[in-house]
Amino acid sequence: MKAFAELLGRLVLTPQRNAKIRLLADYFRSAPDPSRGYALAAIAGTLSLNTVKPALIRDLLLERMDDVLFHYSYDYVGDLAETVSLAWEPPADVVPEDIPLGEVVERLQRAGRSEVRSLVRDMLDRLDTAGRFAFLKLVTGGLRIGVSARLAKQALADLGGKDIGEIETLWHGLSPPYVPLFLWLSGEAEMPLLSTPAVFHSVMLATPIGEGDLDGLDPADFAAEWKWDGIRVQLANIGGVRRLYSRSGDEISGAFPEIIEAADIAGVIDGELLVGGTMRTNRATATFGDLQQRLNRKTVNRKLLEDYPAFIRGYDILFSGERDMRPEPFQVRRQALAALIETASPQHFDLSPLVPFSTWEELDRLRSDPPDPVIEGIMLKRLDSPYLSGRMKGPWFKWKRAPFNIDAVLMYAQRGHGKRSSYYSDFTFGVWTEAEGGAALVPVGKAYFGFTDAELEVLDRYVRDNTVERFGPVRAVRAEPEAGFVVEVAFEGLNRSTRHKSGVAMRFPRIARLRPDKLPREADRLETLQAMIGMKG
Repeated sequence: MKAFAELLGRLVLTPQRNAKIRLLADYFRSAPDPSRGYALAAIAGTLSLNTVKPALIRDLLLERMDDVLFHYSYDYVGDLAETVSLAWEPPADVVPEDIPLGEVVERLQRAGRSEVRSLVRDMLDRLDTAGRFAFLKLVTGGLRIGVSARLAKQALADLGGKDIGEIETLWHGLSPPYVPLFLWLSGEAEMPLLSTPAVFHSVMLATPIGEGDLDGLDPADFAAEWKWDGIRVQLANIGGVRRLYSRSGDEISGAFPEIIEAADIAGVIDGELLVGGTMRTNRATATFGDLQQRLNRKTVNRKLLEDYPAFIRGYDILFSGERDMRPEPFQVRRQALAALIETASPQHFDLSPLVPFSTWEELDRLRSDPPDPVIEGIMLKRLDSPYLSGRMKGPWFKWKRAPFNIDAVLMYAQRGHGKRSSYYSDFTFGVWTEAEGGAALVPVGKAYFGFTDAELEVLDRYVRDNTVERFGPVRAVRAEPEAGFVVEVAFEGLNRSTRHKSGVAMRFPRIARLRPDKLPREADRLETLQAMIGMKG
């Protein structure tokens, strides 16, 4: 654990991308199997562990520490793993050990539910402070070290002198601790053979259009198509094997059996998973709120299949049969995709239409007033662009509708994680509604980004100086008509929700700016949000 703990510590303190890649590559080069594979899985988010609940960790510490002292320490440090790793006192006769990460992971994977408590206690006793911190971050699933799976894959590519595309192709066909992958990268074995030909291929991503990005670009070099508000998926039918993957490579075939059954097209296509009716059947596409009824399910019953029928709106094609189309320019791939969709089930597949335009100003007007409420913006694709995995600036852009904005009042706050663990950075905000006795605030959303570091200092200070009640780690802050803190919240849309007291659920809320110039009584009302449901941004 010592090398893994040191790696985590250095990654947290290293902001430069290339420096992070070097740290990762050096660790993967020097660490033994299976520890390096489990470290890779932990960093990339593919490690499957019976995660340990924070309550269990807290209870273990309270076996050896006064409750009041613990709460003072936790409040000061702000992070449970760091608090426990610093405050934990092993028995006097126990000497800290450097337990291999592989042993730690495999013991956790073998442990039954009744054994977890004693196993965690044993590990905390045997590890030093840094090792305890790394162990607790590992078992709670909260590394938060500023390293994406893509960055880890780039480190692997650099380690073995390979193209990252090769790593991406193999990635979802392998599993931790990735021993065949590391043997190949070190030149000790051939490239691993995948168990299924219908593997996931990393998707191509667009960059948001920023100020001046379109300056100097010729509209004639680009195709535009609507950006639909569903979830990005990849459908593969290779060698008779059919698979449906999310954009991150998770297989979701079981949740959408009608798509798998109808996938008679041979190849791999990229598209948007939606519910409702396809354009080929002249039925309306349903909202993202309707799609949510089908998401995060391993299986689906007949009623859901009937009420929320799913389909794929095709964006691109990666393979036509077994022919790799990715090196071809977009306009060639588009023709191949159109021909493929034409042969597919009209109830389950259609083609995302192109948007004719001649100037950026014309496209901006179209973007601002799309013809369907399920459209969330425009995609721009260079006609000559190949299909490249990952996100790079230039070939593809996304130009989303302007977000919605409201003024809301801070109601609750909680400490963040990682480098924000000492700050109150997770905020719940509300708007006014009528209640017995007059106007009252009702929570409508949570946000933990959008503000600058300087603004975070202001928000954190307000929370500390204006706490009126505590609920475990959550602080309620002063929020009255004449005294409180107003923030401008931006979000992408609203859905009706029976799970929230307010009856509404925001999509992608973030704090756009602080409004110290406004009194809480000037914040928006719930009726304003209710009127926004179904509106275009």
